[in-house]
Amino acid sequence: MVASRIGSALGKGLGIDVDAHKSQVPDNLVRRGAELISPSEPFIEELPTIKGWFLSQASNGRDIVSYVVGLFPFVKWIGRYNMRWLFADAAAGCTLGLVVIPQGLSYALLASLSPEYGLYTTFSGAALYWLFGTSKEVVVGSTAVVSLLVGKTITNVIDKHPDFSREEIAATHAFLAGCIFLVLGLLKLGWAVEFIPHVATSAFVTAAAITIGLGQVPTLLGISGISTRGPSYQVFIDTCKGLGRVKMDAAVGLTALALLTIIKRLCDYMIKKQQSHHSQREGSEETQDGALAGRKNREKLWATFNSLRFLFTVSLYILVSFLVNRNIPLSDAKFRIVGPIPAGFRHVGPPALRPELINALLPELPAVVIIIIIEHIAIAKSFGRKNGYNISTSQELISIAATNIAGTFVGAYASTASFGGSAVLSKAGGRTPLAGVFNAVLLLLTLYVLQSVLYWIPLASLAALIIHAVTNLIEPPAHVFRMWLISPSDVVIYFVGVLTSIFSSLENGIYVTIALSAGLLLVRLARAQGKFLGRVRIRQYPKPREYGQGSNMPSRDVFFPLDRKGVSNPSIHVELLRPGVFVYRFPGGFNYFNQAQHMDLLLEYIREETRQTETVHYERPSDRPWNEPAASGAPETPAKPTLKALVLDFSSVNGTDTGAIEGLVELRDQLQRWAKPNHVQWHFANIEDPWVRRGLAVAGFGYPNKEDMKATKNWIPVFTLAELEGPPRTENSGLRESIDDAERGYAGAEMASRGSGREAATHGINYPNFHVDLVSAVEAVAGLATIGEDV
Repeated sequence: MVASRIGSALGKGLGIDVDAHKSQVPDNLVRRGAELISPSEPFIEELPTIKGWFLSQASNGRDIVSYVVGLFPFVKWIGRYNMRWLFADAAAGCTLGLVVIPQGLSYALLASLSPEYGLYTTFSGAALYWLFGTSKEVVVGSTAVVSLLVGKTITNVIDKHPDFSREEIAATHAFLAGCIFLVLGLLKLGWAVEFIPHVATSAFVTAAAITIGLGQVPTLLGISGISTRGPSYQVFIDTCKGLGRVKMDAAVGLTALALLTIIKRLCDYMIKKQQSHHSQREGSEETQDGALAGRKNREKLWATFNSLRFLFTVSLYILVSFLVNRNIPLSDAKFRIVGPIPAGFRHVGPPALRPELINALLPELPAVVIIIIIEHIAIAKSFGRKNGYNISTSQELISIAATNIAGTFVGAYASTASFGGSAVLSKAGGRTPLAGVFNAVLLLLTLYVLQSVLYWIPLASLAALIIHAVTNLIEPPAHVFRMWLISPSDVVIYFVGVLTSIFSSLENGIYVTIALSAGLLLVRLARAQGKFLGRVRIRQYPKPREYGQGSNMPSRDVFFPLDRKGVSNPSIHVELLRPGVFVYRFPGGFNYFNQAQHMDLLLEYIREETRQTETVHYERPSDRPWNEPAASGAPETPAKPTLKALVLDFSSVNGTDTGAIEGLVELRDQLQRWAKPNHVQWHFANIEDPWVRRGLAVAGFGYPNKEDMKATKNWIPVFTLAELEGPPRTENSGLRESIDDAERGYAGAEMASRGSGREAATHGINYPNFHVDLVSAVEAVAGLATIGEDV
């Protein structure tokens, strides 16, 4: 009350009548409604306020503690950690380490860095993710796609600023990306990830796989002098021109690629064979005993061998390289090898945060930030759904923020979730996120003990590993065809994105697909066609159980589009409502950029289907407004009714704005001029958003106008009632006070009056033109009809 008085005083000082909208409310509206539904309890609706919104967003001390504890999800399960989990995590983590070590070495080459940086990056993710992550399968480390983007970023920055080193560019790049993830995570903005369309991700990953594969072919074949930083089509052309310069590396690379492919296909075949054998024997006695366990163990064995094919291949070619090149200087090796790798962490230190470097990296950040988020969240959600738990998108952003920020202090570059590594960890049977720690221990041993072994790795074998890994990233034709069946427009956007990435750059490809998807979404929202509805009486078949054999089951009303262009049977008869009454359904929202289309359609259709209530006569032709067509001289056909009422279905409207509400007000004025001296009734159905109700109420909707209330002595609005919860209440001392407050505009839900009935109004009786559904709204139109109205 005090706040209302202060607001009124401030309004008067500024020349604002803060209660102007309340003057449109008919006198005794609430009292008459309460009398009509008596003895049922009335309900007085309170419109939302800015103060109430801020209070609902405020956090108490308990919320703050919960927020802080939620930043470290491991505290929820670390207290229950046991030896069984420990053994499972240790086995899974060691198995994972054998897979990610060769991958990390190879992916670092994509980032234009020496191989040890891939191990630094994978180590950071393994050591830190368990503290902040919400998935037990996700493995954070170096990936092919992100490594490629990092390599392109390094090349672009060095071209403009040759004084920066590759290592400091990569570290600062990861640090800045991590800061962005940290802000998004702390502000709980994980929901913003959903703005990135799936088709953009698919197009980018496919194009990145093609780009990576084509970029590794020169290394696979030993062809030197080819720039792999240009568009993919140019790399392909240059590679074809350089086929005459193929070296011994091709023998290593091609055989390694063939070996990886053979092992994968063999393992996939054996896994499917075990699964098909199990399905054929399912239900027999044998499947109930040890035979089932044996088949599962064999299936798991083949899956493990399939996961270790990278380690097996790299180990084999390390042996071959050692035998061939052990007595030869590095410069005279038969084929290119990795060479010396420093032991341990030789690049420890903070990232370089020089303003010149930051400014050079800012244009490169959007693409890598988008891809890291998409890749990580998609993988985390996929394994969460598969294994029956939910992940927190905002918390996952904090986890990759931690790995990208802290990792830069040990030399890591940008990282995200690895699908291949996550799949291995899932199949290896890890029980908690702590399995990553054992992976980190194995990586430490590799950095400090096995660097002399890594010296002999052929670069062509790493190129074969990369090409083999990225082939699985390309969308298969079956998936593209399914996308076509679901949404043909997405397929067009998909190919536009892929071709843009191949002929221009990956960054342009993802920007184009996101822009096209966003543009298509806006067009759909702005140009969605509303529908005028008619009534159809339906019956359900089969009959519900409460209706016995031979009993007549009551029918109910539903509303179908009058144009019969929807999905329902076009032969069904749709009944027109009372002449001069129109029902309109908004599709997909009602806001400033689609309101003009809806208002134009409503005005044009209603004027076409009705006649003007009174004809305006002009003494001279020049008195007629320029935009009003001249009378034809023929009397207006009496078949057309005059406009009586408009019912708007807001079932798909979950928010609105001043532009949309002002559009409705303008339409109301235009239709009122068309129908004068009669008044057009406005009814609304299915408004669930309280702020939409507030906007409409302030604009004068939600209740009949004063003239209608005076002209209609037998005013019978339609209210919906429902049974009260709890024991009957007999006190009604607050009834008069609540109704009086409502009439003065100070109504509140907490002041709902007490009645003696067992039923109460489901919605506020102070807004009788806001209805629970279309049936009630249409019935209310008939209830407000004045006797003797023409049709």
